[in-house]
Amino acid sequence: MKRIISLLASLFLLGALGLVAPVAAQAAPYCGITWGSLAKTRSGFAYDTHLTNLRAGQHTCYDRLVIDLDGDVTGYSIRYVTAVHAPGSGTAVPLAGAADLQIIVHAPAYDDGGRATYSPANPTKAVSVDGYRTFRQVALAGSFEGETTVGLGVRARLPMRAFVLDGPGGGSRIVVDVAHQG
Repeated sequence: MKRIISLLASLFLLGALGLVAPVAAQAAPYCGITWGSLAKTRSGFAYDTHLTNLRAGQHTCYDRLVIDLDGDVTGYSIRYVTAVHAPGSGTAVPLAGAADLQIIVHAPAYDDGGRATYSPANPTKAVSVDGYRTFRQVALAGSFEGETTVGLGVRARLPMRAFVLDGPGGGSRIVVDVAHQG
């Protein structure tokens, strides 16, 4: 018994002196998300694909923006920037939130005749994201020389991912998810 008390006292003393390191609890990633916040890109360009719609949805661990195209996804560039700029003019597009995601899709929002293939009633609020945990604003910044720029205002610089889905029909979609937490 004396030995056990002596051992416990020694362990207590070593712990108090910091000589025995406590086991560090490693937190699991939020919802298993390990995406990071660096730029997501895909190369390619096609003159016969056009942006036709923007829509958003809420999920348990992230908010989602979907960019609908009437053909195959060509290329895109998605990155956090200090400000999103309208293509052509370079005018800064003000966005709500503490971080701005610039999404450039290598497809115009107009057809060969110059007619809009996507024209929201209010380009500065192209999609309603009221009540979303991460998204603060979706703005159609413009379409110029075969590329369309979308500004996505988010609550903070958070992990994000982008991927492509085929369909429906001959169309395709670019999906941008932004996590609720880092």
